Amino acid sequence: MCVACDDREILDEVLAFGGRALMTDPNAASGTDRVAEVARELSDVDIVVNVQGDEPEIAGESIDLAIGLLEAAPDAVMSTLATPIRTRRQLEDRACVKVVFDSRGRAIYFSRSPIPFPRHWDEALLAAEPPHFYQHVGLYAYRRDFLLRIAELPQPAIERIECLEQLRVVHAGYSILVGVVDEPTFGIDTPADYQAFVRQWRERHTTAG
Repeated sequence: MCVACDDREILDEVLAFGGRALMTDPNAASGTDRVAEVARELSDVDIVVNVQGDEPEIAGESIDLAIGLLEAAPDAVMSTLATPIRTRRQLEDRACVKVVFDSRGRAIYFSRSPIPFPRHWDEALLAAEPPHFYQHVGLYAYRRDFLLRIAELPQPAIERIECLEQLRVVHAGYSILVGVVDEPTFGIDTPADYQAFVRQWRERHTTAG
C-alpha cells in the first residue's frame, strides 16, 4: 500500500505513522495520472487499485470486488464500482457522479448530470428494482500496463467538461467493468461533506466507547 500525494504535509503525516508515501507531480491531470506515476515503480505488480482519499469508508469487500472483476476477465483492463441512488437530491447533485452500464456490466457513460435522464419524472423511479440510477463509487482497479497507457492518452473534451478522468478511457474505446455494491458510499467532495463525515465518525466512536 502506498499513498500518492502532491503535498509535503500529507507525505510527512503518512511517514509519521509508519506508512509508505510518494510525492507525485502537483500538476497531474487527475488521480489516475498520479497513481500511474507510482505504478511505474511497481514492475512486479499486475493489478493496481486506486482507493481515493475522498472515499474513506469504502468497505474492504468492495475493493476485493473490483479486483475480482479483473481476475475473472483476463481480457479486461479496468474496473470500478457503483451503488444504487435512492433519493432525488443525490440524483441531481453535481458532486454525485452517475454511471450507466450495459447488460455485461461495462460502463457506457459517466456524468455529473442525472443519467438516464427521465423525460417524465415519477418518484417511483427511485425505488425500482433493479435500480434505474447508480452512483459511481470513486475506486478503480487497473492492469498496470494499461494504467501506464492511460497516462499517455490525450484528454478528450468530455473529460475536461465533466472533470471525470474515467471518460478518457471510455472516449478511447476501452471497456470499464462496473461492479455493483448495495451499500451507501460517503464521498467527500465539499467542505460540508467533510463536516458531515467528521460528525458521523465522532458519533459512532462516542457510542462505541
